[in-house]
Amino acid sequence: MEGDRMSIYRASRAIKRRDSSLYNALRSIHEDSIFVAEIAQLWPELPLLANLRCGLWYSPRFHSTCYFKSTDGHTNNLSFNTSRLNLHVALLAGQQGGCMIVDSTRKGKRFPDISHGWDCSLHLPIWVPDSERAAIEFLLDEWTKQLEASGADVASLASSLRKPLRPLWISQKTVIWLNEVPEITSWDFTPIMLVSASSSSGIVQRKNTSEFSWNYISGAGDDEESWARGLSPNVFWNHVYDLINSGPDLCNQKVADIVEKDRVYRAQRGQNAPQVSATSLRSSRQHSSFEEMPLRVDLENLGSSAKVFGDDCVISWLGSTNLAVGANTVAANVSNIDSMLNCGQGTVSACTEDAEAYVHLPIVDSKFDRLSLLRNLPSAMNFAKLNLKKGKRLLVCCNNGEDISVCVCLAILTSFFNDAGLFDNGKSFCETRITKLEMRQRLVFICKYAVNARPSRGNLKQVYNFLNGSNGAVEK
Repeated sequence: MEGDRMSIYRASRAIKRRDSSLYNALRSIHEDSIFVAEIAQLWPELPLLANLRCGLWYSPRFHSTCYFKSTDGHTNNLSFNTSRLNLHVALLAGQQGGCMIVDSTRKGKRFPDISHGWDCSLHLPIWVPDSERAAIEFLLDEWTKQLEASGADVASLASSLRKPLRPLWISQKTVIWLNEVPEITSWDFTPIMLVSASSSSGIVQRKNTSEFSWNYISGAGDDEESWARGLSPNVFWNHVYDLINSGPDLCNQKVADIVEKDRVYRAQRGQNAPQVSATSLRSSRQHSSFEEMPLRVDLENLGSSAKVFGDDCVISWLGSTNLAVGANTVAANVSNIDSMLNCGQGTVSACTEDAEAYVHLPIVDSKFDRLSLLRNLPSAMNFAKLNLKKGKRLLVCCNNGEDISVCVCLAILTSFFNDAGLFDNGKSFCETRITKLEMRQRLVFICKYAVNARPSRGNLKQVYNFLNGSNGAVEK
């Protein structure tokens, strides 16, 4: 009897592995991308944004990205996180007359949880129950206070909007009459269209073509570490037809070959690309001086300081602080910096021959070592202080430019810059006990420029502990 149970268990696991195969995931993403493209073509004037990271798989061409976390919208777990304000989305919508945000969900729902509770007082989707509406309404005043305290310049944002923001929800079940598609200018609001890319069917859909059969996976782009085998959205779209036409039997080896070629290509260019086992914004323009731009965020020219060096590689200058943040995949190609603090796992070809202008601190994520960042912050601060004190332009980079490097920049801004945004060599830091509110205000400032910033809770906690317990670790 025990053997029968194990056989049933193994059989169910084998079926699940088969249904969740790499080919099924990529084929499902490709099919859903056709729907996304159709919606985008209905309003081509609206910029298309990907909600990281799942949404990034569903189109080869995105204007930019945003980061709304699904847990913020979970039932009985409603929250408002000032480290994920996504103010650039609201400003972009105001400038362009609206925008579209692409995301997906695996749970058989029409929309991800994060897209439900966007607008309580005016517009909620019909499937949100009255109890959840009441819970959101109860929290609105507190969330408003948190937003005001974060330092974000909401007044500037409001002045950039000609019409109020309003969310619209679009899924594969949405009915749109093509001969009655309204013009954006005819609406009395600024639309933020929340596009759910995947079908919401809760059952396995077996699909067939003239050559292959495959199982459709709803929200296939989610949790890419568990299935993508090192493939990135950008690399996928560069080889999409080759992969789709390879079929389920050859797909895994095809992906392994593509990933390895991309790794070698990046390595030859001095970029970091970890080896993977086969079996497992727009152009910049000059900002006003930072003396006129305190660490309380105004939204004029939001995001305009990011310099794009590739499809997925961005270096973002944080105002005029002489401090930049980005991915080490492009660090070797940046010419307008004087010093580099590399927090990634791979080495980067130094941009200068000055030994004091480059340091490599291989910091790992808090999921693998909960104190790695905390241990390395004293060395990082000493290096940053040495170079910023000399007026040098400093790039802080990590593997993706979204987490560890952002947290290091947060520690630098808090330690060496005052509230007016001036480098003061740590004077104001020594006179002030840093609170979580102070940290959030500086993080909002960073996110104004590094719009892809996604610092993890574990790494932010290490920064907070360092700032409140390790002041003496930085050399005078």
